[in-house]
This record gives sequence, C-alpha cells and structure tokens, in this order.
Amino acid sequence: MQLHHCKHHAAYVNNLNVTEEKYQEALAKGDVTTQIALQPALKFNGGGHINHSIFWTNLSPNGGGEPKGELLEAIKRDFGSFEKFKEKLTTVSVGVQGSGWGWLGFNKEQGRLQIAACSNQDPLQGTTGLIPLLGIDVWEHAYYLQYKNVRPDYLKAIWNVINWENVTERYRACKK
Repeated sequence: MQLHHCKHHAAYVNNLNVTEEKYQEALAKGDVTTQIALQPALKFNGGGHINHSIFWTNLSPNGGGEPKGELLEAIKRDFGSFEKFKEKLTTVSVGVQGSGWGWLGFNKEQGRLQIAACSNQDPLQGTTGLIPLLGIDVWEHAYYLQYKNVRPDYLKAIWNVINWENVTERYRACKK
C-alpha cells in the first residue's frame, strides 16, 4: 500500500493541481472550449483524490472484524446480515469490469445503506448521489504487487483491515 499511496494517489493529486491551474487560466480568459476539454481530467484526477482520501481512512492495521452498534444494525436491516453484506459488496467489487471501486454508500433520501460500483475514478457521490462510507479500490494498482491479478484474493483479505470505527463515523455524520 505504500507504493499505492506514495505513487498512485500522489499522481492523482499532482495531475489535479495541474488541471486546476489550467482550468483557472481558461476561466480567466473566458475560454469555454478549454474548460469543457478539461472536465474529464478534473473528474478523473479529482475523483482519484477523493476516492483514495476515503480509502486510506477506511483502512487500519488494527481493523477487521465487524462493525458495532448502529452501523451493524443498519447493515442487518438493509442486507439481512453482516455476512450477506460482505458477500454482496465483495461480489460487486469483483465484478467491476476493468478498473474502479466497490462502495458502501448511504442514500440520504431513503435513509438506507446501498452498495454500488463506480468505474475508473468516478466519485460515488457525484455518480450515484450516495454518500460514501466505505470504498474498496479494485484498480490493479491496489493489489498487483501482493495479489498479482487475483482480485478475489485481495478482496478476501481487505476485510481484515477495514476500519469500522471510521466507517461508523462516516455513517453517523451523514445521518445528521
């Protein structure tokens, strides 16, 4: 994960900064064509930064196990059991074609937890309207050094480092 953080996430941040500078220049010049042309880079690099910023807080060397309290109750209510939730999020994450993310999000309108997948670096909230609680990076850069190209093995192991305290804090914050 050190390479993932120091190289991949850093590249999204650096590329976002460059793109934002170009966008500001285009705004100042009233250059709408360039503003439009920069939108994909803003989405990709901005999404990469947003997604990874959530991802790092969702992980802990002391993580794993199950959530407690209100988050666990919400998972049971919305998925039937913690095991069913875990199975569903793993299945959705394994099934991402190419690169992307598996997510546990909160649907504020319905007051329920939902699972979703996003392609590439598309941010969950901007793509689905769900508030991100738990993101699982399923780009190969997240697991290729340790797990080669075996995404299911990576997903089986990721549950051992999920920081449920962080996910619970996110859940409480979005219910306000």
